[in-house]
Amino acid sequence: MIQKFKKPVVFIPLILILFSGVLAFQVKNDKLFALAKNIDIFATLVRELDSYYVDEIDPDKLVTIGINAMLEELDPYTEYIPEEESDDFRMLTTGEYAGIGALIGNRGEGNMVLMPYTGFPAQTAGIRIADYILKVDSVDVVGKPTSAVSELLKGPANTPVVVKVKRDQDTLSFSLVRKKISLKNVPFYGKLDEKTGYIKLADFTTNASAEVRNALVNLKSQGADRIILDVRDNPGGLLNEAVEIVNLFIPKGKEVVKTLGKLQNVNYTYRTTKTPVDKDIPLVVLINERSASAAEIVAGALQDYDRAVLVGRKSFGKGLVQTTVPLTYNAQVKITTAKYYIPSGRCIQAIDYAQSRENGSITSVPDSLRKEFKTANGRRVLDGAGIEPDELVEEVTYAPISYTLVAGNHIFDFATQYFYKHKSISDPMRFTITDQDYEDFKKFLVGKEYDYTTYVEKSVQDLEKYAEKEDYYEEIKAQLEEIKAKVNHSKEGDLDTHKKEVMKILSEEIVSRYYFQEGMIEAGLDQDPAVDLAKTYLSDPSKITKVLSAAAK
Repeated sequence: MIQKFKKPVVFIPLILILFSGVLAFQVKNDKLFALAKNIDIFATLVRELDSYYVDEIDPDKLVTIGINAMLEELDPYTEYIPEEESDDFRMLTTGEYAGIGALIGNRGEGNMVLMPYTGFPAQTAGIRIADYILKVDSVDVVGKPTSAVSELLKGPANTPVVVKVKRDQDTLSFSLVRKKISLKNVPFYGKLDEKTGYIKLADFTTNASAEVRNALVNLKSQGADRIILDVRDNPGGLLNEAVEIVNLFIPKGKEVVKTLGKLQNVNYTYRTTKTPVDKDIPLVVLINERSASAAEIVAGALQDYDRAVLVGRKSFGKGLVQTTVPLTYNAQVKITTAKYYIPSGRCIQAIDYAQSRENGSITSVPDSLRKEFKTANGRRVLDGAGIEPDELVEEVTYAPISYTLVAGNHIFDFATQYFYKHKSISDPMRFTITDQDYEDFKKFLVGKEYDYTTYVEKSVQDLEKYAEKEDYYEEIKAQLEEIKAKVNHSKEGDLDTHKKEVMKILSEEIVSRYYFQEGMIEAGLDQDPAVDLAKTYLSDPSKITKVLSAAAK
């Protein structure tokens, strides 16, 4: 009796395995069929539109719109790159292009130079901020879109280009030779005092780690024995550059980040491979809500190893990996293929895009689903919401009048006028406009439009709107008018009330005319709360030790 039941018992697992294999094969075939069917439908649709639609259609444009709409259903980082945009994509990933080396934009009256990059053709030839571009070679560019002017300025390296500009009352012509432009990942580094070195890391394109290494070595040779690494507003970039930068501060053989995805070939653990430049130098990393991707890997890995104190605000939370895949006809697609996991094991991704697709709104990882991890010293850290700083610094807010003066180009225009009248100024960290300069600025504003709505004024307007719907509006109308009058009177004095704030913004803008991007960054470090807090920690090693101990969190 027992033998009769042995065969079925033996064959049941085999049957299940075979059935599972057949089912998997069937599912895969069904998916391939669905893909082929829908691609055929899409191609047929475009052909029929081209044949029957009442007006002429542009197939390239229409298909691109269709592709982009499809990819929008996934996440913001999966994107289609047609052949004509490949150069722009290459510039974003490598930081390189051929041109004159200047940022241009429209300030209302036309396209002008907003920032010539130090050491490149535009700056060395004498082109300055606020120069209005009139002609590029023989092409009149007045009234043309900024993108069109930019394309004219770019071209093959070592080719000539003539740029005619208007500066104040003069018309000037510059004969330039286009060069290969490689934008700096470290636009500024220097010593903030006798002992404190500062490195601004703005991007993660090719050579980012080499630039940080160079800055670190130079600062140490100048006597810096503590470092501030600033990755605020850094959108990220190349992963290998992030790993190399972490390696400057931690020993060889340490895990920095690993990528995990659906396919085996995207799963990889990145480790440090070199001897660090300095594994003991006191280090503070500055982050904010615009620090993303590779910037978060650097900050997060250094936090996980308790190698640095993080100061600032919670980072963006981009923990997704993109892989660029070539398509036919020289097009490309950048596809999200994996997620980042830093040494403690946590993922820094803050938005659940799969969930967002289902409910139609942006869905953050809820606090209830965030998991706890530990740093090397046993400090408690959480996943699912970017990198949280060890020491929080509240965001600096500006008065409405400051926003209005900047948005209306009044700060920009006065700085340009100041530059025309003054041949030189002191170094960026020491320069500030005088009280007389500020009075000149107030006179400059006479007759110019810079109206704005204060927070109190907005509240009064809301109160009035709601009160109008109630029966007692007439009873309080007089009091509302009195409040509005007092608010308007207060606005007239805002230039004096917020004098210190406006003077700082004006001074930084003026510095840019003489010292360009580097000077503007340096000037902005004065009265920077995050920098001041970082210096406080670095000046007292016991503070750093306390923050990085297991008892800290």
